[in-house]
Amino acid sequence: MSFETIWAGWRNDYVVSATESERTGEDDACVFCRIAASGDPSPDNGVVWRGRATLVVLNLYPYASGHLLAMPLRHLGDLEELDAAEAAELWDAVRASSVALRAAYAPDGINIGANLGRAAGAGIPAHLHLHALPRWSGDTNFMTSVAGARVIPESLPVAWQKLHAAWPDA
Repeated sequence: MSFETIWAGWRNDYVVSATESERTGEDDACVFCRIAASGDPSPDNGVVWRGRATLVVLNLYPYASGHLLAMPLRHLGDLEELDAAEAAELWDAVRASSVALRAAYAPDGINIGANLGRAAGAGIPAHLHLHALPRWSGDTNFMTSVAGARVIPESLPVAWQKLHAAWPDA
């Protein structure tokens, strides 16, 4: 069996920036803080919804079309650092993400999850975030296991339009 390489050069910017911010430990290097400061929801910043203490943004490196990240606006790394209002709004944002994903994609299921800390798989452990993504029966394929690549069949601006339009109380 021959090994074939699939080029994913678009990930280099992410790998370099994530590595640099982890090395320096600079909070201003936090990509989620930059997104939080980027303004109102738009396809340009990927923010689908913004509340008083939280926001929901498209994952720039999704596992599936419509992969969302819900996070507090405040830079913190652990659930226990949330105050009661932040925790309530964050959970409401996750619930609304599920509603929007079902309306926009009609998936067979939805994954909701959090990776708390580098050892748990967090790509950006310094800024708490929860994942919400649609899933379909049989949506895994050989590309991930054999080629280490995912096939995402729609662009981020199209996903943003679908989810923003489907957001409850939008």
